Amino acid sequence: MTDAQDHDAPSPEDPAEHVTTLWVDADACPRAARDILVRAAERTATPTWFVANHQVPLPRSMHVKALSVPAGADAADQLIVERAHPGDMVITSDLPLALEAIEKGALVMTTRGEALDSNNIRAKVQMRDFMESMRSSGEHTGGPSAYGQREQRDFGNALDRWLAKIRRPTPRT
Repeated sequence: MTDAQDHDAPSPEDPAEHVTTLWVDADACPRAARDILVRAAERTATPTWFVANHQVPLPRSMHVKALSVPAGADAADQLIVERAHPGDMVITSDLPLALEAIEKGALVMTTRGEALDSNNIRAKVQMRDFMESMRSSGEHTGGPSAYGQREQRDFGNALDRWLAKIRRPTPRT
């Protein structure tokens, strides 16, 4: 795991010739999704950064790196938003992080393969806040279903479609 000040990591000051990067909110990323991301990054040579406030086991790779942030509420989220460029993809199920990334121009996908965008993120954040207030009042609302084979397949397929789309040459006008 590298330090959050790692100079290899892209930052907002990078030149205009930016390569699309995957930013992974690794604090709560399921192991199976992490494995899918690593394989996809290697297969497509896509720079992929796993950002967490804990050690994330990753294979040695030219394309897959980790950034460690100091412990603290939302430190990983803040670093992702700070370093993501428009057109980068953020992988997270954290809705407030997703909202900030979308507002910055990044594409967002959950580890279940659900695309989050300006058309659906505000309603999802409002529902999350409502459910949180229900839970704080003692209501048992349950949580997300287990991360099983179907969720892994949906995520892998959605990620592959997105990576194929960004790899297509754009026609000249």
